[in-house]
Amino acid sequence: MGLRRSWGALGAALVVALLPVGGADATSLAQRHVLPNGIVLLVSPRPGVPIVAVRVYVRGAGSAFDPPDRQGLANLTGALLSRGTAKRNATQLDAAIEFVGGSLETGIDRDGMMVAVDILSKDFTLGLDLLTEVLLSPAFPGDELTRKVKEVQAAIQRAEESPDGVAARALRRLVFAPHPYGWPVEGTRESVAKLTRTDVVGFYQGHVRPDTTVITVVGAVSVDDARREVLARFGQWARPAAPPPNLPMASAAGPPRIEVIKRELAQSTILMGRQAIRQTDPDYFAVAVASYILGGGSSSRLYGRVREQEGLAYSVWSDVAPARYGAWLTVGSQTRAAASQRVIDLLQDELTRMGREPVSDRELELAKSYLIGSFPLRLDTTAKVANFITATEVQGLGLDYPDRYRQGVARVTTGDVQRVSARLFAPDSLSRVVVGQVP
Repeated sequence: MGLRRSWGALGAALVVALLPVGGADATSLAQRHVLPNGIVLLVSPRPGVPIVAVRVYVRGAGSAFDPPDRQGLANLTGALLSRGTAKRNATQLDAAIEFVGGSLETGIDRDGMMVAVDILSKDFTLGLDLLTEVLLSPAFPGDELTRKVKEVQAAIQRAEESPDGVAARALRRLVFAPHPYGWPVEGTRESVAKLTRTDVVGFYQGHVRPDTTVITVVGAVSVDDARREVLARFGQWARPAAPPPNLPMASAAGPPRIEVIKRELAQSTILMGRQAIRQTDPDYFAVAVASYILGGGSSSRLYGRVREQEGLAYSVWSDVAPARYGAWLTVGSQTRAAASQRVIDLLQDELTRMGREPVSDRELELAKSYLIGSFPLRLDTTAKVANFITATEVQGLGLDYPDRYRQGVARVTTGDVQRVSARLFAPDSLSRVVVGQVP
């Protein structure tokens, strides 16, 4: 297992993790310490499995903090962290972690930058040593930068050839612009081509700092040992005098818009969306339930009507994805080009019905039971637990969020679902992108 995996899906992973741990309380979930330089340390001993997962997340170092004329800079910086340090080159780093059967990965999402280590507990100190090198003394070699730029540009090209990728990029721009959440994480081929080592070093120096850093340790290690080892490596990391970078919350980007991106394809990709609400809004629990009823699985309304009744789409769904500075609701489907307008009509009809009439008691209970009961399957590895604990801190939810989520979902009523659906699901409030053809 090597170091070169992109963390482009980190935001999505954290969102998925933000679900309840039934019966857990803040003490059993993790112990939280704030170190003198501002680092938040979260430790969750799990002695039953001889593995330790460490996550270091730096808020304010994600793609939303790219300079407007340097889109893709955070992504490139994150990708280069593990491609050489003051002590080892990329090959030596790869060899060191692979020799003990561990993994070390770096990358970014829109809000921040992460370094992740998964390693056997007997090699915990080695894993921390490598992580410390990567985070505190990256070399950003020029040859690695040149190679990585080409890799990123190739990935952008592939995304531009994918109807899903094209639709998602276009919809984010419609929903969020001019907020940086509307920018592509990877940047564009043109913007990435302009990036230099000076840009990368400047972004690293301006955004990677202890007082915005969260370190999570989960696995076969005690709280005292984890705290001692982390302090030994990160305790002297000085906090800058300047305040950390920050962003305003995303606000309405203007009236909803429709964009058709014509492609000569047999299948059309349809994506609808708008800004939604974060977990800190009391209505978030009702929105999560409503989204699941609308398009969360094979028992959802969209699946039943669009796929099973009319046979028009293999894929149809809805989702709510919160982040630190905003959230968005998306509804999507793929269908044959000739049926695209019919599918759009069905999506809009079901969105309207969610706010026009109450859902059934059976639909409500099925959604609540799934959201509460399925969580243990999402935390079946040490790595997933580490991601979850990190997410609660990064999103500012607190270590008691699992119980609050479970209780909040359990309290949702049919009236709550109808009320939030009328607020957020009205079709004329959603922007729409179609990639392909609309008759």
